[in-house]
Amino acid sequence: MSAKPKVVITHWVHPETIDLLREQCEVVPNPTRETLPKEEIWRRAADAEAIMCFMPDRVDAAFLQACPRLRVIGCALKGYDNFDLDACTRQSVCLTIVPDLLTVPTAELTIGLLIALMRKVIEGDRRIRNGLFEGWRPLLYGAGLEGRRLGLIGLGAVGRAIVRRLQGFDMTLCYTDPHGLDAEQERRWALTRLPLEELLETSDIIVPMVPLRPQTHHLIDAGALARMKSGAFLINTARGSVVDEAAVVDALAAGRLGGYAADVFEFEDWARADRPRAIAPGLLQSERTVFTPHLGSAVTEVRQAIEREAATNILHALSGLPPQGALNWPCARAID
Repeated sequence: MSAKPKVVITHWVHPETIDLLREQCEVVPNPTRETLPKEEIWRRAADAEAIMCFMPDRVDAAFLQACPRLRVIGCALKGYDNFDLDACTRQSVCLTIVPDLLTVPTAELTIGLLIALMRKVIEGDRRIRNGLFEGWRPLLYGAGLEGRRLGLIGLGAVGRAIVRRLQGFDMTLCYTDPHGLDAEQERRWALTRLPLEELLETSDIIVPMVPLRPQTHHLIDAGALARMKSGAFLINTARGSVVDEAAVVDALAAGRLGGYAADVFEFEDWARADRPRAIAPGLLQSERTVFTPHLGSAVTEVRQAIEREAATNILHALSGLPPQGALNWPCARAID
């Protein structure tokens, strides 16, 4: 057995990340851009002290039992609903995340999806590529942002970043959050706090920005969609299962929902035993939808920083130091 602790990396990372870990560890990388089969990840991690995980990964009690030497899981992500924190703590495995680096790129993408959806950018692009553009025509009239009311459900780090970036759009900004801001913060950002029901009923654009928890599963369901203004727009860059995709299909088909944009999908939420196995065809077929393939943090410099922080968390935990992003420190076992 190597004198260095073994670290398995489940997905492709930049070479600099591998080099950083190799200074102190035996590293088993994934050189492909694909998700490895579950069985292959389990095989590689069976004798590993650490593993670097990503969005498609799932860690539960069964996985931990199959990896008896595991001491730390360094997640290159913020939302950890696919990872069983209680099971990790029971098995003395430190679970770490990267809580801050995804904030700005996710906020930027949210606004990008909003503009693309409301201004019919994808339809316009398709029209040009299909050879249908012969100069200006009175077509594809969309909706502008100026004068619209945007309602944020949740005002955590990403929600606040969205608010800051919308300050110059001359919109009315509302939010609902159990904690809320103080009066000075609300005044500075021109924010109005509303109950959820009123926010749904009065906003032209709804942006749920909450983590996936039992209480937020299908937060935007058929009932919430029925409360929304006719023709309102819905943007989801939080977690797929925060929105009931089947209900969105119905609302789009009925003409109640003006459009839906998403970077996240229910089928990605592996912790759900009842999750859909694919994106609903009705969403893909609708002309009033805009989608990106989970690009929230897909900015080169940001991904490099996320990987570096996840790797540093692993190295700190293996050295007995408290990792910056630890959710359950101290709990890691010593190497046998």
